[in-house]
Amino acid sequence: MMPQRLWVARHAQPLVAPGTCYGALDIAADHAATMESARRLAQAMPQGMWVRHSPLQRCEQLAQALQALRPDLASKPDARLVEMNFGTWEGRAWSDIAQADIDAWTARFADHRPGGGDALRSMLRRVEHALQEAHETAERQRGDGLWISHAGVARCVQWLQDRSAAHGIAPRADQWPQEAPAPGDWACFPLDQIPPQRGLT
Repeated sequence: MMPQRLWVARHAQPLVAPGTCYGALDIAADHAATMESARRLAQAMPQGMWVRHSPLQRCEQLAQALQALRPDLASKPDARLVEMNFGTWEGRAWSDIAQADIDAWTARFADHRPGGGDALRSMLRRVEHALQEAHETAERQRGDGLWISHAGVARCVQWLQDRSAAHGIAPRADQWPQEAPAPGDWACFPLDQIPPQRGLT
C-alpha cells in the first residue's frame, strides 16, 4: 500500500508588482493562471483526497476553481495555512525596507517579528499543529491530503520533514529551505516522513 501523502499547492501568480512583500496581504491571483493551475491539479490529484486551503483570497480562488473541475475535491478553509504576516512590511517593496531591519530579522530568525508581524517560531507551531491533524485525517480517511497554501507554508513543511532529527530546534536563517513550489505548482510529501509534533524549543 502506498504511503499517504500531503500535496502542498501554492496559489497562482498574485496581482502584485514584482519585488513586493506580500505575506499575509490579502490580494487576488491572476484569473487565467489560477484556472490553468486548477486544470493541472485536477488532472494530477488522485481520488479520495481531503482538501484544506488558506483563507486568503488567492488560495480560495484556486480551491474554488479546482472544485468546479473536480467536485470530489471540496475544500475547507484552515487559518493555520496562511502565509507569514510581515506586519508593516506588507505591501512595501523589499528594496524599500531598511537593511538594518532585515539584518535584525536574520540575526534572530526564529523569534524576531519582521515588521511587527509573525515570528517564524509561531508559524512553525501552527503548521506543525496542522500537520498533526493531517496525519490523523490521512489515517482516518485512508487517502492523500491537499493543502492549497503559500511558499512559506511549503518551506515549513520541508523544515519539519527534513529536520526531524533536530529535536524541535528552530532554524537559523542560513538553514531555512530556499526552494518552494512556483506559483501554481505543488510539492508532495510522504506523511510517514513528517514526524509527529515535537514542540519547538
